[in-house]
Amino acid sequence: MVVLLLGVGATMAYRAPLTRLLNPPREPAPAPTSSGTVLSQNYATTTFSFGYPESYTLNEGYTYDAFGPKKLIHGIALTIPASMATTSAGTNLSSDTRISVEQLPRARNCTGDIYLQENVFSYTFTEGGISYSLATTSGAAAGNRYEELVYALATSSPCTSVRYFLHSSSIENYDPGTHTEFDRAALLKELDAIRRSVVLKTVVTQ
Repeated sequence: MVVLLLGVGATMAYRAPLTRLLNPPREPAPAPTSSGTVLSQNYATTTFSFGYPESYTLNEGYTYDAFGPKKLIHGIALTIPASMATTSAGTNLSSDTRISVEQLPRARNCTGDIYLQENVFSYTFTEGGISYSLATTSGAAAGNRYEELVYALATSSPCTSVRYFLHSSSIENYDPGTHTEFDRAALLKELDAIRRSVVLKTVVTQ
């Protein structure tokens, strides 16, 4: 009886590591955010970090130049995946649509309106314990529509903001039945997930 038990024990001891070898534990999948967007990549600077879907294209050399060459706003940009744009998706959303994290180190008051030029509407709100100053603007030219939403993190230093840049073409520019209006609500939901992942780091000054 003792010999039998020892034999069973030895067999189980042998099979356990063999089972783990043949069926290794799977790495946990990246957790989706509350919006359902999976932020599978991470990016960090000395002052902030954020997550983003791997399908987005990262541009570390991004600058916002609408104010002219003497007032460039530097940051990090993420361009939407090709699968969401006009050619691949069959919508009127343009491929330069993006989200960016930008900074104005010399800003005295961190508000969204200082990141935009004109036709600006702004207000403040709190979400997830973070105070935002949101400024928005929109315009149209030559069959194109442009929309910008800037979420400045009101208490950040240096002043940090998240900009949504939405560019679409008029649906009338295309032959009937070839393109559809892009899903603005779904796009904003995805961009919101990236914005909410932004974490500010404490800057130590000497």
